[in-house]
Amino acid sequence: MTISLTRIDPAAERDALVSFMTANAFPFHVNARPTAEQVEELIAAGAYRDEDNDSYWIEHETHGRIGFFRYEDLTDMAPLFDLRLAESARGLGLAADILRVATDRIFRLMPEVNRFEGQTREDNVPMRRVFERCGWVQEAYYREGWPVDGAEPLASVAYSILRRDWQSGTATPISWEIPASS
Repeated sequence: MTISLTRIDPAAERDALVSFMTANAFPFHVNARPTAEQVEELIAAGAYRDEDNDSYWIEHETHGRIGFFRYEDLTDMAPLFDLRLAESARGLGLAADILRVATDRIFRLMPEVNRFEGQTREDNVPMRRVFERCGWVQEAYYREGWPVDGAEPLASVAYSILRRDWQSGTATPISWEIPASS
């Protein structure tokens, strides 16, 4: 595997974390261009490492450090994630490998977790394709649920993978039909 996750110590790696978050634009995130002050505030608040969050550098054996990955809502039974690739690492076809590594990690290290969730904007077609390639299932389409700075809100699209689907390598389909009443 060419991708690995290296745990971040936000206090010790403060400068590197601020530098990464401010040197790259993240157009499909709610805050596409975080400021140094915002990142510093998030570090101080524990948003990168506390009981609910755990952050990692995404490392590639050839390209080096290519991104940031954070597990969120770890105290819930259905954690979420935040994936941010450096601008130089986008378009290389690495996101599916990253998501597979992160999914394997959460299910192997947290046996109580039954589902792993992710959300993206409706126009983030590359990430939506990554979810599908990795066996994740679209579960929701929240119309106008994603705020966009200076523009109308877009839909937020939610995906998940179940532990049993990860184990079997298959995707459990969703029934969108309303059952007939008795």
